[in-house]
Amino acid sequence: MALDRELFPEPIARPQGPIVTGHVVQLLGGYSREVKVGQPALVAVFATATVARLIVAAILSVLRAGTGRGGRRSFKELKKGPEFLVTPLRLRDRYGTLCELEIHGHLPQTALEPADHIQVTVRHQKDPDLAPRVERIVNLTTGQLLTPHPPTMWSHLGPALLLQATTGLALLTTAAACTLTT
Repeated sequence: MALDRELFPEPIARPQGPIVTGHVVQLLGGYSREVKVGQPALVAVFATATVARLIVAAILSVLRAGTGRGGRRSFKELKKGPEFLVTPLRLRDRYGTLCELEIHGHLPQTALEPADHIQVTVRHQKDPDLAPRVERIVNLTTGQLLTPHPPTMWSHLGPALLLQATTGLALLTTAAACTLTT
């Protein structure tokens, strides 16, 4: 007598080791999750970038009448953090156990197919209720090496804001050094 899989679903295990080898059973539909942004780092970057913005705005106001706000993001928008794609992956390991993992970031549509033989490197997440996160996938069927890259706080802030923060920090350091020498 066969069990009804809808009434009695197969239990899903969490792999313990850092490397799991098995066959892809299913890639579930992805959903978005927000990256947490560290408040102290954000405040430091935003404050030093504001110094640079104020100095540049003062120089531009002398050279021409007024400056536009442009595409600057507010502190509230930066604090929210970027969203990234989370795709649950189910695979059957070499012992026949069904395991669930999470892929953070985008992968090519045809990178993983059901029944592909894969080897994944995983890392456990801070929240114990979440499945381990896939860091690297070696598709042994196709020979592909796949590395998903979710956004980070630094990629969310962007090179323009980081450059402004660096400029602001340099200006503050120069002003402090000038004050101390006089």
